Amino acid sequence: MKKSRFSTEQIIGILREGRARGTVRGVCAKHNIAEQTYYGWKRKDGGMEAR
Repeated sequence: MKKSRFSTEQIIGILREGRARGTVRGVCAKHNIAEQTYYGWKRKDGGMEAR
C-alpha cells in the first residue's frame, strides 16, 4: 500500500481549515491536493479530532 504524503494530524488540520474557510477549492490549491482527495478524506476522517 502506498504511503500518504500527509499524516492523520495534517489531514484533520486540512479538513478543519476547509470547514473554517468555507472554500474547498482554495484549501485544495493551497495544499496541492485534488478536491476528490479532500472529499475522500472528509468521508473517511471527517468525524475525527486531532489531539
